[in-house]
Amino acid sequence: MNRYGLMAQRHWAQWLPQRYATISEPDSYFSTLGQEAARQIEELTLELAGDDQPGEEYLAKAGRLTAARSRAEEIVLPQQVLPAPEPQTSQDPEDNGQPPPSPALPQVVDRSHPAWAEVNAEQTEREQGS
Repeated sequence: MNRYGLMAQRHWAQWLPQRYATISEPDSYFSTLGQEAARQIEELTLELAGDDQPGEEYLAKAGRLTAARSRAEEIVLPQQVLPAPEPQTSQDPEDNGQPPPSPALPQVVDRSHPAWAEVNAEQTEREQGS
């Protein structure tokens, strides 16, 4: 099973337990789902990246391809691998049923974000502790 299949299986088991329970062979199902997601991401990456640019240097090409892959994952993963949770899966009334941010895509918190002060304080503590 590839990383997308494993990601899907963990997500579905936690956030879509009723749908997960209906799958008779989870390992096979999520292995196939992961392969299909990888294929779609690869195809979309190539489409988004476009053709090589004349005179494009290595780092520019690597950046273009990385950005295209990230964008392809942003499009495909919510559709195939990480669908919205079932409403009844929320255990904490404050988390409004949303899964935690994906570890592959860190959450960006800028000065306008409500959690800015907390994140900034944690970062300052880490820097002073080093």
